[in-house]
Amino acid sequence: MIKDLGREQGVSLSTGIEEPKVYTVSRLTEEVQALLEKHFAFIWVEGEISNFSAPVSGHYYMVLKDDKAQIRTVMFRLQARHLKFLPENGMKVLAQGRISIYPPRGEYQLILDYLEPMGVGALAMNFEQLKKKLAAQGIFDDQIKKQLPYLPQRVAVITSPTGAAIHDFLKVIRRRFSNIEIILVPIRVQGNEAAEDIVSALDMVNRELDVDVIILTRGGGSLEDLWAFNCEEPALAIRRSNIPVISAVGHEIDITISDLAADLRAPTPSAAAELLVREKEILLDRLFDSREKLIFGIGLALKHFSQELKRLEKAVLHPGKRLADSWMRLDSILSRITRNINFIILDRGRRLETEERGIRLHSPINKIISMKQRLDFQAATLRQTLSNRLGGKRVDLSLLSKRLDDLSPLAILNRGYSITRKLPEKTILKEASRVRKGNQVQIILAQGEMECRVEKTRPMLEGGEKRYNRTPLPESD
Repeated sequence: MIKDLGREQGVSLSTGIEEPKVYTVSRLTEEVQALLEKHFAFIWVEGEISNFSAPVSGHYYMVLKDDKAQIRTVMFRLQARHLKFLPENGMKVLAQGRISIYPPRGEYQLILDYLEPMGVGALAMNFEQLKKKLAAQGIFDDQIKKQLPYLPQRVAVITSPTGAAIHDFLKVIRRRFSNIEIILVPIRVQGNEAAEDIVSALDMVNRELDVDVIILTRGGGSLEDLWAFNCEEPALAIRRSNIPVISAVGHEIDITISDLAADLRAPTPSAAAELLVREKEILLDRLFDSREKLIFGIGLALKHFSQELKRLEKAVLHPGKRLADSWMRLDSILSRITRNINFIILDRGRRLETEERGIRLHSPINKIISMKQRLDFQAATLRQTLSNRLGGKRVDLSLLSKRLDDLSPLAILNRGYSITRKLPEKTILKEASRVRKGNQVQIILAQGEMECRVEKTRPMLEGGEKRYNRTPLPESD
């Protein structure tokens, strides 16, 4: 029992010293988390946003920092969807939330419930962000805005049926031009459902009503009151409309996203009515002025045409005389044409005869005959020349053959001479001093050859004469 008590109190019985308390990482994190969440359950923090990200989950992750420190921050989807603006890096904000710890990383973080820009309201920030976004998409471009009809016959007014805007609008319309048909399309112009009502009304008018122009209007109010007209969906519905849209929201100083997206912006509902139609009296005055100008112009034109008709009556001749003159002119022209044709035919005939004589004179047949005669003569001359040259060549060939025979070694051998070669080298002997007694030699005669042994040699005689018998040997049988 004493031993168990010592363990519970962290005291060692052997030494009497209190042992330190040991935490696991999870246990330590849980206790720190409990302390932080208890003491910082509701705090306000101001700082600058950095590393902002908005994944598909809908949660917002960011870091709030100042010059000396930073803290990780998260705003979950349920709270983020109520924001009237989109956080951006570098934006100074005022945030409200609670401190917590994320155990897997052991990091403390701020879980946000509310966020607003510093120095400017959230609605104003959202307005500027949406305005910038839609401008980048070309929603406000003047090139895509439609022209209003000069004098519309049917007008659809999208507004609250109980507001002052519709009464001001109708008052001006009745005063200026009471014949215009006005169709009221009732919507809610304030509250969370107002933007959806605006979109539905615009689509319904384009789909079901045959009107010339649409008026989207409401009276003045605060930025929160006018917020339905600063949403993205109404702006897109305005640009999607096939019917021109006039936006007249709030007072003259109020400018909404719907005003920027509309085909025409009117500062007030009354101004929208004034811009839409002209005063009936002004139109009637212009009509009367145009009628007087038209009557005067027609009278002036009739007077001019009358004078021109009288001038033409004087210039016009009797049809019979003009017809006779035409026949006489036609006969004269026919006579000249006939003479010219005959002259041309005669001239062409003479020219044809001249060309025919020239063709006969330069006929290709004559040239062919002349060239054939020349060719026959040249062929005969060529054959004679070749025959003569062949005869001369045959004589030259005979002479060259005879000379060749005379110079042939065989002819010399036939005259009784011989060729002696030393054996076994078979080199031709020109000097007796190149052999010795007993050497074998080969003697080539005109007919046959002999192999002999040298018995004796004689040297050259004085004076350079060779010592041998100049008389040729008699031919053997």
